[in-house]
Amino acid sequence: MTASGTLTVAAGLALIFDMDGVLIDSNPLHGKVWRQYLQKFSVSAEDLDTKMQGKRNDDILRALFGAVLSHREIQAHGAAKEALYRQSMASQLEENLMPGLRNILNQNRHRPLGVGSNAEPANIDLVLDGAQLRGYFRAVVDGDQVAKPKPAPDIYLRVADLLAVAPHNCIVFEDSPSGITAARAMGARVVGICRLGRNLPGTDLSIRDFADPALTGWLSAQEQR
Repeated sequence: MTASGTLTVAAGLALIFDMDGVLIDSNPLHGKVWRQYLQKFSVSAEDLDTKMQGKRNDDILRALFGAVLSHREIQAHGAAKEALYRQSMASQLEENLMPGLRNILNQNRHRPLGVGSNAEPANIDLVLDGAQLRGYFRAVVDGDQVAKPKPAPDIYLRVADLLAVAPHNCIVFEDSPSGITAARAMGARVVGICRLGRNLPGTDLSIRDFADPALTGWLSAQEQR
């Protein structure tokens, strides 16, 4: 990367980031912890990745346990699992940050930057505060702050509103089908983060991470509409 600011975006554009799988490569650890947790209750982890990715814990738990859980049980299971996840992730935050993340944040620190995530608020706090990222973001919205989580567009619409940027002038970084659907529904441009190197359907660009050279030219070509 040169010193010319090749990952900056034009004035009038905002960058909005999902968290899990975008700011931090956390999905492998989430999967590992879910499998450990489910063993205690003899619940199958079949198709866990599909049931887990991009979804809020209440939806994940209903898919895993079935529709028999009460609201209190969902809260208890979710809290217990996420506590285990935070214990595991706390000591390995820096090594799991997405490659190139600090570079793109530093180069755009004076632009409107936001986070929109279905993740638990405590998990967001762990990443943003533990990795000292919070100062980059003018808006942080989680699924508990809106009526409907992703794939509804509510989270991203709220971030755009807080950033005072029109939805069609937002560039959203996502890694899950539900998140891509949410970003598309609000009219944003979407960059897919895929650690496996595949193209993600519904995106304007798919990259492996923020160090992917394909991102440089694409970002520089984006203009305010």
